[in-house]
Amino acid sequence: MTKNTPTHDTLFTTPLDKVARFSFDEKVVACFPDMIRRSVPGYGQVLAMLPIFARRHCQFRQSNDKGERISRIYDLGCSLGGASMALLNKQAGGFDASEVQIKAVDISPAMTQKASEVLVENYPDYDIEVITADIREVELEPCDMVVLNLTLQFLPVADRVAVLQKIYQALTAGGILLLTEKIHVNDEQDEAWLVERYYDFKRANGYSEMEISGKRNALENVLITDTLDEHHQRLKSVGFERSLTWFQFLNFASMMAMK
Repeated sequence: MTKNTPTHDTLFTTPLDKVARFSFDEKVVACFPDMIRRSVPGYGQVLAMLPIFARRHCQFRQSNDKGERISRIYDLGCSLGGASMALLNKQAGGFDASEVQIKAVDISPAMTQKASEVLVENYPDYDIEVITADIREVELEPCDMVVLNLTLQFLPVADRVAVLQKIYQALTAGGILLLTEKIHVNDEQDEAWLVERYYDFKRANGYSEMEISGKRNALENVLITDTLDEHHQRLKSVGFERSLTWFQFLNFASMMAMK
């Protein structure tokens, strides 16, 4: 195995009493691509649609340091830069280097270090800045698009409105927020069915009962979900007049909000 080969996710194969609280550390970074692929239904489809949405809504409303018209896009909670790379995928309609500026932000130094390496290696001519920071504290410049993939759910519920307000204020008119989250529903029977089918999805992708249980326990009080109604009400409360759920796969959903 080369140093660039993703590691298979075996984080939760130890007994439950030996598993620590979930965090985005070096161990998670090493197996993150495999973890996402086997744990988040529909994640590939969400990424594949990003350049399509961007082409429709990014209208080069900002300028770079050279005075050239570009679209600035934020990838908040960027992890290893998957969303950023999707936006630059030329085969899927991604941007040329002269068209876009990407600012990718993550609180985990292990994540941003690896993201920087991958993005520089694959897109050396692009204006990409990888920032190690808490998205609650980073200042956002005017932008055409913000991607918030599986990130809001890790913030305290009380902090989520402020983050969305900041995003709304940074977006230019016509700009969009793409928000992807794990969700829950209020109906107990429906929720039980969705959760069990999600565990079936993980079993089908090779996770054992111990691994499923271990990750569930590690994420308790770390990942806190909202309902779709709560998401849309929160988006409306900060100023987004239009928002819709464009994609859902079991208990994962992606929403679009337009300024």
